[in-house]
Amino acid sequence: MTNVYGEWLKAQRGAAGLTQQELADIAIMTRSHIAHIEAGRRIPSMEDARRLDRALGTGDVLQRFLPQDDVAVADYFGAALELEQQATVIREFALSFIPGILQTDRYARAVLSTSYPPVSEEECDRLVVTRLKRAKVLADPVTPVVWALLDEAVLRRVVGSPETMAEQITHMVRLVESGRVRVHVLPFGLGVHTLMQGMLTLLKFEDQPPVAYSEGIQVGKVHDSPALVDRLEGAYDLAMSDAMPLKESLALLRATAKDYERRD
Repeated sequence: MTNVYGEWLKAQRGAAGLTQQELADIAIMTRSHIAHIEAGRRIPSMEDARRLDRALGTGDVLQRFLPQDDVAVADYFGAALELEQQATVIREFALSFIPGILQTDRYARAVLSTSYPPVSEEECDRLVVTRLKRAKVLADPVTPVVWALLDEAVLRRVVGSPETMAEQITHMVRLVESGRVRVHVLPFGLGVHTLMQGMLTLLKFEDQPPVAYSEGIQVGKVHDSPALVDRLEGAYDLAMSDAMPLKESLALLRATAKDYERRD
């Protein structure tokens, strides 16, 4: 992403006579987030762009000129997508579905076909292509470090078909066996745990503070408040301490994949 957008935002802020903190207060954002946008390290979400437009009196300019590649994602995920590609450490928690960067073609298509309002086959194709492109972060054998913490429900709920589930879980098994990804399972027997309210992604970077991304039904948000990120990291660590060890989790993945193969 070029920094034309960030430089333009900085110029508009300067013309308005505002410091980063003053703009942050007016736009109800954090100063660090604005600093990262101006430096070209982050792309604002559509909602952030609307707030900045209102704060600076720039109409809808910041919204219309958001940097966009030919990708198809929900508006609320745009900023998280950019950060995901920059991260050196990605820690995922999944409550309902396999994390996006680990999804296979057929699994992703089955998930996206449940969208409401329904999307056309062409739009579904675009969404699937974008989701599969996200997995390119795994092409490097070392960076980013990727951990996936899965609620057992993710493995037990059939998405698409038993064949789709067998293929998807086998894909994760191979990633774990290669050492590229760590997968841990929170078993049903654990009962209530600290991450049951929704999905969570924790991101760390080489040259900027860590952030978190949480998502619910039709909503998602990047969190860069140090205090909140610290609390979310703590909740993740606590849940991870209750998860099955890597070898036991891998054994469960293998057994579950074989069970789906028998059911197909």
